[in-house]
Amino acid sequence: MAQWEAALARLSILLPASALAATAGLLLFPAQQAPARRPHFTDIAPRSRFSYISNNDFTGRKYFQQPMCGGVGILDYDHDGRMDIFFTNGAKLPELRKTDPSFYNCLLRNRGDGTFEDVTARAGVAGERLDFSYGVAVGDYDNDGWPDLFLANTGKNTLYHNNGNGTFTDVTDASGLAAKPPDTLSVQAAWFDYDNDGLLDLVLSNYTLWTPAQDRRCTHGGKEAYCSPKTYVAVPHRLYHNLGHGKFEDVTEKSGFAKSAGKGMGIAIADFNQDGWMDIFIANDTEPNFLYLNQHDGTFKEVGLQYGVAYNDTAATVSAMGCDAKDYDNDGWVDIFYNNLMGQIWGLFHNQRGRFFRYVSAGSRILSLSESMSGWSNGFIDYNNDGWKDLFSANGDVDNLVPNAPQHDTMFENLDGREFRDVSADMGADFLRVGFQRGSAFADLNNDGFLDIVVTSLNQKPRILLNSADNGNHWLLIQATGRQSNRDAVGTRFKLTTPSGRTLYNHVTASVGFMSSSDLRVHFGLGPETTAASLEIQWPRGAVQTLHNVPADQILKLDEPRP
Repeated sequence: MAQWEAALARLSILLPASALAATAGLLLFPAQQAPARRPHFTDIAPRSRFSYISNNDFTGRKYFQQPMCGGVGILDYDHDGRMDIFFTNGAKLPELRKTDPSFYNCLLRNRGDGTFEDVTARAGVAGERLDFSYGVAVGDYDNDGWPDLFLANTGKNTLYHNNGNGTFTDVTDASGLAAKPPDTLSVQAAWFDYDNDGLLDLVLSNYTLWTPAQDRRCTHGGKEAYCSPKTYVAVPHRLYHNLGHGKFEDVTEKSGFAKSAGKGMGIAIADFNQDGWMDIFIANDTEPNFLYLNQHDGTFKEVGLQYGVAYNDTAATVSAMGCDAKDYDNDGWVDIFYNNLMGQIWGLFHNQRGRFFRYVSAGSRILSLSESMSGWSNGFIDYNNDGWKDLFSANGDVDNLVPNAPQHDTMFENLDGREFRDVSADMGADFLRVGFQRGSAFADLNNDGFLDIVVTSLNQKPRILLNSADNGNHWLLIQATGRQSNRDAVGTRFKLTTPSGRTLYNHVTASVGFMSSSDLRVHFGLGPETTAASLEIQWPRGAVQTLHNVPADQILKLDEPRP
């Protein structure tokens, strides 16, 4: 004991008595007092053989859409119980064609051993005849049990039908989803059932009117630069109603969407006012953001200004990029987050019981944490399974004109729903790789109950970041299947109560972040709790279930009850 006593004597010179007692405990019993290890992320992409990079064809000449490349879609395309990954890609400019395999889209099959197989050619989704692709939306639009793919492109958008045998067929022309105004550039789409008829409809965020011939050239400090979004015209977003049998109707005019023009980026889907009907938030670049409230009759009312989400706290528009809508403080009401460019303020809006939103970026510390970063994709993710949804952002500046344009991603840990702290430095070297990050999606790729992250970066290979999952916290992953509601169960709400009295909330949606679709399975981190005392499920078409004493650490498969 002599050496420990000597160490304490030396420390007593530097530390006050109140701190000395705690220090003595650490010295005498270091193993027992060591804090739990924080989860971190390891890039497992190098373990697999695939050639995909996010290729925006940057050769010095800067075209308007080049910063937007590399969407991510998560889906179990072959029904083997493991989440697979789809990537969108760019095109040769100004030809607007995928002239060689470096521009092809990519589908990676999860082998279940930490590696992925490139099955793009076999599945028929390379997109050789497509132009520059942006976002991907995953959804089973025909309720046949197999996830389909919708791609937002510069020109004609694309609908791939999953044939259930490992292949896809381009059914765009027959579906009615090819129709949009000439020269309209579409960025992202989201599947949801806005009229509760059991069929997934599609909302599409459009950015502007653009062709290579219309592209403008701009300079900054004597160097060529990407032009400001303000140099391009705003356009309405679009809504398509699913008629069944693979057919869609463009209801942009009759639904009220045509009344508002924006420059659409991320889309978030949720029932913000808890009236049983799904609403839509769209982040607009340098334009006011839109909140479309469902009017229950096939129409929507845009209320972004009235509800306090159109502008930031200084009544300014920002370069809003990706967005997500989740209940970050577990008060039962879905909140909204979007990120934007360096020097701007990332927006966190707290839902005031469905009446309006309060801008809380400053009080939650999002303001101070985000000022030095340019964020693109993002999402609420309980990365450490403590029951609080943390915030991930995929970062990288628009242009390469400043030294700190390549950036690393950030993880903001949620501290009991009150504020956030930056724990990025603890996430591992692979998490901190710098680049021009763009798309991201979340999924439990190895079914261990800890959420993993897939991130794309311009002109680099994507990272497949596996969560280390070694802190001992428990979890529940819910795979819901609609029977009367849409089969994907998009819009289904969950209320989980633990034996200790904590209440947690989540809902089914794949539309998270920017240009991307995440795992449809609903994730709950449970901390030390080994069961859910109760789990209440509210299905889109009104059915309510309650389960009791649900064991933790499992993938719970739920079917909607039949009437």
